[in-house]
Amino acid sequence: MKLSRLLAVLATTLSTSGAATAQGDAGGNPAIRAALERIRADNAWTIDQQISICEIPAPPFKEERRAAEMKRRFEALGLRNVRIDSIGNVIAERPGTGGGPVVVLAAHLDTVFPEETDVRVKRDGTMLRGPGIGDDCRGLAVLLAVAKAMGTASVRTQGTIYFVANVGEEGPGNLRGVKHLFAKPPAKIDYFISVDGTGLGLTSKAVGSNRYKVSYKGPGGHSYGAFGMPSPIHALGRAISKISAIQVPRTPKTTFNVGIIEGGTSVNTISPLGAMEVDLRSESPEELAKVDVSFRKAVDEALTEENARWPQSRVKVTVEILSMGVRPAAAPADSQKIIQTAQAAARALGFEAPGSASSTDANWPMSLGIQAITLDGGGQGQGAHSVTESYDDGDRGWLGPQWVLVTIAMLAGVR
Repeated sequence: MKLSRLLAVLATTLSTSGAATAQGDAGGNPAIRAALERIRADNAWTIDQQISICEIPAPPFKEERRAAEMKRRFEALGLRNVRIDSIGNVIAERPGTGGGPVVVLAAHLDTVFPEETDVRVKRDGTMLRGPGIGDDCRGLAVLLAVAKAMGTASVRTQGTIYFVANVGEEGPGNLRGVKHLFAKPPAKIDYFISVDGTGLGLTSKAVGSNRYKVSYKGPGGHSYGAFGMPSPIHALGRAISKISAIQVPRTPKTTFNVGIIEGGTSVNTISPLGAMEVDLRSESPEELAKVDVSFRKAVDEALTEENARWPQSRVKVTVEILSMGVRPAAAPADSQKIIQTAQAAARALGFEAPGSASSTDANWPMSLGIQAITLDGGGQGQGAHSVTESYDDGDRGWLGPQWVLVTIAMLAGVR
């Protein structure tokens, strides 16, 4: 369907309570309209899903329990061929009638929190508080809400829709779930949508990142007795100073950060180790490459200067740079069908969704040239990646799953 017609057919009407509902070939289709109404009517059920999923721990590389529960829930909703692949992704199918594009709808299982974190959710009216309640328990709940509504309303699409609860989106996971999905796809994937986080935002561009652990090493010694040898911690300090002085452009936005430092054994010991973890990001692949070069130059110059500071020393400090993860940057054209469709669906539901840049599971398919976006899941969230994270469903939280449903239905081809 041409986008001009899509805009025409996705007319907006208001219910008696003032909530927007999509009409036309999508919303005007009785099954789609029934599905949208079902999402709203089932909002309390969706919130219950969000809470109960979030109370299952899913630290990095330990998503198995949450994955098993998502598999059970996908099966209970009538999705087909539900399985857990070799890396831990949960994959379920909603077969199409044939001849339409294949759409993947995904949300990530993992959180940033260690296994011992208290993940019980506290509820106060529409406000929920708990680690991961928005990122990405909301996304997982949206997947379930959309699957339930489409099934209950007997929505038919030409293309098959795959519902995926994937592992490894957060930092140390390094997008391992989606990388595996696209290395061994269940079918040729035409469109990929990740539901991640809260609000009503659209991520249409990928912020790339390079992450490193830099370790300066030496023999170490007594601060008085061995004085005069190069110090790994002093070399680390020099490097941090140089990194902090790197010049980056405001547009495209490019950033650097030293997030963790470590080393030292006592106040009177020349440490054998000085280490840091560094995060470099940019919306532009070219600018990311430039800041990477500047970072490496800073690390090397710090090493040279620290060793040169103590020319009489028979020992030298060395440095090791290890990659902790790479997320490719990408800037697809705003004219892509997946972006235009999501924006048209948003307007039909009564809001605007200008594209923005972020780092999500969609980075990977974007870098492969596959049309991909990330949609927020509705509501309002605060404090992501903190134990005080919160989600407020307000009075229109259901708009998130409605938006997702209209978007994937149009992409997959509504019958």
